[in-house]
Amino acid sequence: MVTWIVLLRGINIGGHHIVPMKRLRELLENAGLSHVQTYIQSGNCVFRSEIEDRDRIGKTVSGLIEGEFGFRPTAFVLTPDELEAAITSNPFPADNPKFVHLQFLAEPPAKADFDGLRAVAQPGEDFALTGDVLYLYLPHGAGRSPVAQKLGQFVKADMTGRNIASVMKIAELARGLTG
Repeated sequence: MVTWIVLLRGINIGGHHIVPMKRLRELLENAGLSHVQTYIQSGNCVFRSEIEDRDRIGKTVSGLIEGEFGFRPTAFVLTPDELEAAITSNPFPADNPKFVHLQFLAEPPAKADFDGLRAVAQPGEDFALTGDVLYLYLPHGAGRSPVAQKLGQFVKADMTGRNIASVMKIAELARGLTG
């Protein structure tokens, strides 16, 4: 059995693409996934599966949601080791977890204008790309950050974001499944 982490992009935001977590757990369990757990309402799933293929896991989860709710979210599939590496590679102080956000990229950006993104940043804001994770340090809060608001204009990539506190909680859930 393999432990998988799936981060869903764009669900339960602003009243759109609603996916109740209880129903999502039921769908995943009915599809043969085991020990299914979710964390908060933004589409964070941890489970075990006989399926060892990352793409197949992503397609399975997205397909189940499409069949039940009529839309197909992007599923970012990670192993526990990959999520742990993302946490340990964080280059920013995590003393206030609301300030550090991780953007998980499906692949390297097709186009990235980091100079342009830096030009719109407020004083104290910073970011760094390490592998397939773009780390954002937003000490004024994500809601007021031009970096957060304009990220998609400057970094052309399919991505989903979580704050470091959520990432650490998801990693804790995954550690509970892997022993």
